[in-house]
Amino acid sequence: MNIPFLDKWRERHSAAERAEGLAAAFDEDPDGVAELLSECELLRSQAGAAGLELDDSPASLAALDQLLPLWRDDPELLPWLGNDAGLYLGSVVVRTVSGASWYVRPGGSPVVRLASGREIPVVDAGLDWAVQGAPELSQVYAEASET
Repeated sequence: MNIPFLDKWRERHSAAERAEGLAAAFDEDPDGVAELLSECELLRSQAGAAGLELDDSPASLAALDQLLPLWRDDPELLPWLGNDAGLYLGSVVVRTVSGASWYVRPGGSPVVRLASGREIPVVDAGLDWAVQGAPELSQVYAEASET
């Protein structure tokens, strides 16, 4: 996709600066960033097209795991959908697991930090789920909710 203004912005800002921007935004407004991370518009539209409404519940993760992975036929869609799946997983964990919260690593990668201090790289889990089907999102959630 060619978006001229975005290309110019990227030329002026290095990847490190963009990553620092997310971490700084999180430090200033963690609730706002958490809301932004939970949007997952692409995943929600794909799930909706399959007749599944995502309600931010653990049961919705299990339902996502059961979807026929038609997105694997589109290599351009795959990384975006995997990213959304990871952010959705993280949003469900943060909303339902006591003590869980978003944390943005200094490099800009959002992770979920559990009360125990353990960090779950939810975006990586979402990408693995989208590409390989494993680990299942519900499995990652179950492990997070046990601690």
